[in-house]
Amino acid sequence: MADPELEAIRQRRMQELMGRQGAGSQQDPEQKAAQEDAKREADERRQMMLSQILSAQARERIARIALVKPEKARGVEDVILRAAQMGQITEKVSEERLISLLEQINNQTARQTKIQRRRNVLEDDD
Repeated sequence: MADPELEAIRQRRMQELMGRQGAGSQQDPEQKAAQEDAKREADERRQMMLSQILSAQARERIARIALVKPEKARGVEDVILRAAQMGQITEKVSEERLISLLEQINNQTARQTKIQRRRNVLEDDD
């Protein structure tokens, strides 16, 4: 397996390149095919790394989350991969540990999301 930090840098670079080329006008079909291949390859490496980090039950749980909220599942995967790259995860992540991580993320997002109710300015007490 390649160095996880190097892999993260490659993925960021690939996203930057795809963002720039998406903003440009028409692309050569060969370039588009090469981009799709690179993206598919990066996704395969990502899934391989996750399969090495997560237990089977944890992978199933993330897959179920991805069916409902793909962006949330992707965020959780990113957190897990970053933690593994930094050496914070030394053994496979169990389903129980994944659940506690999900609860922590939910608590953090709940604190950040504060809904303020608008008061109707034109409301009178007639």
